[in-house]
Amino acid sequence: MTIIQSIISFIIHIDTHLVEIIQMFGGWSYGILFAIVFVETGLVIFPFLPGDSLLFASGALAAMGSFDLKWLLIIFLAASIIGDSVNYEIGKLIGTSIPKNSWLGKVISEERIAVATAFFDKHGGKTIVFARFMPFIRTFAPFIAGASRMRYRQFLMYNVIGAVLWVFLFVIIGFFFGNIPFVSENFSVVILAIIFISILPAVVGWLKTSLQEKKKERK
Repeated sequence: MTIIQSIISFIIHIDTHLVEIIQMFGGWSYGILFAIVFVETGLVIFPFLPGDSLLFASGALAAMGSFDLKWLLIIFLAASIIGDSVNYEIGKLIGTSIPKNSWLGKVISEERIAVATAFFDKHGGKTIVFARFMPFIRTFAPFIAGASRMRYRQFLMYNVIGAVLWVFLFVIIGFFFGNIPFVSENFSVVILAIIFISILPAVVGWLKTSLQEKKKERK
């Protein structure tokens, strides 16, 4: 199984894999959850790691007693706030000076940056809050904020607000609805639905940006 296949399997069957992690690592599982969310939000080269689905599945397992809800909320809040702050500093440090032909330049492609930038230009600082609920945009928005020299105090305010809304929404929804028979029996389908709904705004934004660029080229 390739790395990509392993990641896809982990995301789709995240409830099963989380149970395996708990069985293998016990209390250290909280550290693993912290690391996943921190890397997904803090390192711009890992936008494909699970975010929304991880929070939802962890909340569902907390309802079963596998996790402590209070510690889940604390761990996820800390990871997401620190992660975004690190991402902001990376963007501030290297900005858009990454060579296009480099490995990092291919990961942080112009298309991905363009989508995040367009969203940032439209919504300003509130993008940091909105982006929490959109995979990929969530990873690139703090980077763009840092690269554009957004004041850190302003960024931190939106960062904290977005983290609180994101973490509490998905973890609490998972806690109360993740173990409903229909949801638990169709967990993979629910996870795919969450992913689809999450990426839809980003896809729409990318299409709008592409259409606008094509119109400019025709003129």
